[in-house]
Amino acid sequence: MFVTWLSCAKVLAPETVLKQRKHAEKTAAEKAAAAAASKKERKQKRQVIFKRAEQYVKEYRQLERSEIRLRRQAKQTGNFFVPAQAKLAFVIRTKGINKIAPKPRKVLQLLRLLQINNGVFVRLTYATTQMLQIITPYAAWGTPNLKSVRELIYKRGYAKVNKQRLPISDNRIIEENLGKYGIICVEDLVHEIFTVGPNFKVANNFLWAFKLSNPTGGWSGRKVRHFIEGGDSGNREDKINALIRRMN
Repeated sequence: MFVTWLSCAKVLAPETVLKQRKHAEKTAAEKAAAAAASKKERKQKRQVIFKRAEQYVKEYRQLERSEIRLRRQAKQTGNFFVPAQAKLAFVIRTKGINKIAPKPRKVLQLLRLLQINNGVFVRLTYATTQMLQIITPYAAWGTPNLKSVRELIYKRGYAKVNKQRLPISDNRIIEENLGKYGIICVEDLVHEIFTVGPNFKVANNFLWAFKLSNPTGGWSGRKVRHFIEGGDSGNREDKINALIRRMN
């Protein structure tokens, strides 16, 4: 009889346990709502990124077809096609730290070429062209194509965040640092660098200097000689893409 009465009686939980249970339920509901909102936001961002990538592909194809069309027109009329002056260069340091004069050493420092085989993107202006002339015996440069820019950023790209070198493993890193400039993903970064857009300086400073490997097959002879003399230094125009493939 006593056991039956105990089993039928209502068991009251302590107030602290009820508060803990209520707080846990509230926290779980908030987490679920936050997770659902985050999932929805990520889906929307993926759609935006996909649309932007499609738009960039159309733009690149249009530029390529336009140049082919102009070349054909010039050939048909018996003229020469002169392409537009390059706006972007990729510079690779080919020499170490020994026996470098103070002025070229300072220019290499300003271009963030602190180690051998370091590479950076540079906007070609009158001033930067003069700087590249000063470091001709110690660096190789040229005009990279879209494939080279994309492969460098995807394979060797590191971000500079709070003076730290972080791998670009997620678009979130780019969005947190460059989102206010409309750059939210890797394709936005590639487009801004390749087209030398209005936010090129910010995007380029966001990228850490590329640390490349020695070229496959080694350097050709004396590196100090100019490229047109059989060496490796100086301006090699579009031939820089072959060197990037060997060093990337």
